[in-house]
Amino acid sequence: MAEPFSDEPLSSWNEGQAKVNIISFVEQTCGQGTAKAVPFEERVAVFDNDGTLWCEKPMPIQLDFILRRLVQMAHPDDGLRGRQTWKAALEKDYRWLGAAIDEHYTGDDTKAMMLVAGVLAAYEGISVEEFEAKSDAFLRSTQHPTLGRSYLQTTYAPMVELLAYLETNGFSNYVVSGGGRDFIRPVTQELYGIPRERVIGSATTLEYLSGGGGGTVIHKAEADYLDDGTEKPVRIWSRTRRRPILAAGNANGDIPMLDFTRHDDKPFLRLLVLHDDADREFAYVSGAEGALERGAAVGWTIASIKNDWNKVF
Repeated sequence: MAEPFSDEPLSSWNEGQAKVNIISFVEQTCGQGTAKAVPFEERVAVFDNDGTLWCEKPMPIQLDFILRRLVQMAHPDDGLRGRQTWKAALEKDYRWLGAAIDEHYTGDDTKAMMLVAGVLAAYEGISVEEFEAKSDAFLRSTQHPTLGRSYLQTTYAPMVELLAYLETNGFSNYVVSGGGRDFIRPVTQELYGIPRERVIGSATTLEYLSGGGGGTVIHKAEADYLDDGTEKPVRIWSRTRRRPILAAGNANGDIPMLDFTRHDDKPFLRLLVLHDDADREFAYVSGAEGALERGAAVGWTIASIKNDWNKVF
């Protein structure tokens, strides 16, 4: 017997091909019509975070968090003031910071490596519990610079609705972020209904220090891995031991993850969020040119914020 699904799913999605494709995919997964149901354990869905589940402009939220810390570090230290990324943080040189991210997606990591060095140094030696408390407090107390709402209120309502729709139909949802795993873990259950153990993301190396109270685990100023590009399928497989049947992203760094979400023997869906609504959010394709080209060539589902979502936040 086929499993039930909502009669009116995805109410924040406009009628159109994207919504049709999503609902058709879920119906097939659940064994509607002549389709054979996909076993629950194989219903793995993976979602990029920045620009896919929450807003990433004018800069990724975690970058704002890091830059504020770099400013604190640079004020008393003359040696840091002239070094990137501390210099850009002090001068609020968002053009340099944006270029570092955009150039990374085009294959030039010169500035990105400087940015990463600052990111790694920002919270060196801090315990995992203290880092989590700081990131949680930041996310709950900081306003988005232009949207007139807090960062926690910049999640995309249609995508949160999609996550709930999938969970109702037996999916296990994962966040697969290029951003920091430990930065977003405190809020993913609340925002997305995704428990912290299903958060995959970039990470620094950690070190255990023995001591009173059971010792502590601290962050080191060393990258463990950057969960972007070809690293995303590796980390998905390492965590889930499965090839997903649904993946959603918005940028060039998500191409391998979406490519990886392909099967010969079961339904699958690759979803790409297109930021084309300057009135309600932002309009940009920088850093997503390759993904849009790839998606058009192989038939990914393109979700236009302007045309496919009747509300954004």
